[in-house]
Amino acid sequence: MRIAQVAPLCESVPPLRYGGTERVVSYLTEELVRLGHEVTLFASGDSVTSAKLVPGCPRALWHEPSCREELPHHVRLMELVFADASRFDLIHFHVDSVQFPLLRRVACRSVTTLHGRLDLPDLQPLFEEFSEIPVVSISDNQRLPIPGANWQGTVLHGMPRDVHTFREQPGSYLAFLGRISPEKRLDRAIEIARLSGRKLKVAARIYKGERDYVKETIEPLLEKYASFVEFIGEVGGRDKDEFLGNAEALLFPIDWPEPFGLVMIEALACGTPVIAWPCGSVPEVIEDGVSGYIVDSIDDAVDAVRRVQWLDRRACRRAFESRFDATRMANDYLRIYRRQLQSGPHEAAKGLRHAGPSRTPVHPHERLRTVRPHSQLLGTMPASVPRGIARSEAESGEIAPNEVEPV
Repeated sequence: MRIAQVAPLCESVPPLRYGGTERVVSYLTEELVRLGHEVTLFASGDSVTSAKLVPGCPRALWHEPSCREELPHHVRLMELVFADASRFDLIHFHVDSVQFPLLRRVACRSVTTLHGRLDLPDLQPLFEEFSEIPVVSISDNQRLPIPGANWQGTVLHGMPRDVHTFREQPGSYLAFLGRISPEKRLDRAIEIARLSGRKLKVAARIYKGERDYVKETIEPLLEKYASFVEFIGEVGGRDKDEFLGNAEALLFPIDWPEPFGLVMIEALACGTPVIAWPCGSVPEVIEDGVSGYIVDSIDDAVDAVRRVQWLDRRACRRAFESRFDATRMANDYLRIYRRQLQSGPHEAAKGLRHAGPSRTPVHPHERLRTVRPHSQLLGTMPASVPRGIARSEAESGEIAPNEVEPV
């Protein structure tokens, strides 16, 4: 199957440190290549992949000092993708909704995985307008605010089995990993560590938009409790593996409808149980009393810390292997791809692309949706944009072998 994966340009694929969406796109892309599919990855030019890389920009935007606006780069990325959509049997988007209007105009088979929260009021009119676009959720809870979308299925994230190392004997600290923001509730994690008498290690990223919150709320806590709270900053690769694997438990005290929470399965892959609030996807990922504890209050979390020693870390690893490996994720997506190939492009795109000039309008805003003929689209990358580095993660041993026939 000829498959295009379209990733955000904010981080490289995979990211060096933080970047859940780009990391999942990398895991999926490499697994599809390993299964024998012809995959093209649209991503930043510093991405590393065994697929064919089409760079949408030379360098990940969040690491490009000259970048002030992300949207122009993603609009240009759509031009690269849609310049000749017939190259692909299916296009898989991971870039929110910027492609939705174009999918109405170009008859191509596609799916869009929605990686973010969907409970924001601004999204309601968008999905009412584009109700025909096929979309995929990353948890069942994620789709609740928009039940009328054209849901093709839920695909829980997965990752290669050998990315993280199982450790049966943990250290004596609690871990917090993610970004520092009000909804991630690092303040809760600090209070849990204080009341349970444990050391807390914090590996986190600080976004520009959250600096005021960090300065006003988090920095005073870090200074006050410096005797048992250690701020490490962002971690990746081997450092991340050791950080999660040596923790007694991962604290996930979120206060928002988390669409998935990749760090939870990263912890499980290390054998580290998770103590989490029952928000968003958490009950779909963590089995209470087996791979961690689901709690409703700080007092319950402190009690869970005291009981975490009785959980079997091997059971945490088994939960990861049985439910969250990359092959399962890829096969789930392949089933959705096949359904799309059987059903064909949606009727709205067919009508807009193939109807003649005198056609009856199929939408009240028809005139606003007229675009250039497909043959006139510009799809050539400037020669100055580097191609990036292509490397097979399979060759480096980062993808576990699995006997699955390509489709």
